[in-house]
Amino acid sequence: MKRTGESLHTRWWRLVFNWFPAFRGTGARVTYIARDWREIHVTLPLSWRTRNYVGTIYGGSMYSAVDPMYMIMLIRILGEEYVVWDKAASIRFRRPGRSRLFATFQLTDQEIDEIRALLDSATKTDRTYTIDLVDRQGEVYASVDKVIHIRRRETP
Repeated sequence: MKRTGESLHTRWWRLVFNWFPAFRGTGARVTYIARDWREIHVTLPLSWRTRNYVGTIYGGSMYSAVDPMYMIMLIRILGEEYVVWDKAASIRFRRPGRSRLFATFQLTDQEIDEIRALLDSATKTDRTYTIDLVDRQGEVYASVDKVIHIRRRETP
């Protein structure tokens, strides 16, 4: 997928994410939001804020770092005629996080077109997205499956 660069607007949203108390408390930081909202990058350091009792990244920080991204991306891309909600999630810890971790969220034009086409004939759909938290070498430390519920907004 081609990286489109940030706009002034998405750069502002990146700052909002990073200062929003609930997200800031995770210890993670949004480092990039594409101007078309089809790609977001997040980083999660091992620090005093994210370190657990045994000295590795707290699992709650890993999950919280990736939790809202696909829902927000779809809300921004699909627009006001759609309702988008997180429906379910699961996380699989693969190895203890002992260094900075990274997550990349991507939505393709094909995925967006498929959602719109599905909702032309159905009232709702659930989509599952998998996000891997990886180190600089690409080793996977945790995999999160997010189920996102999408439907057309009812018009009065």
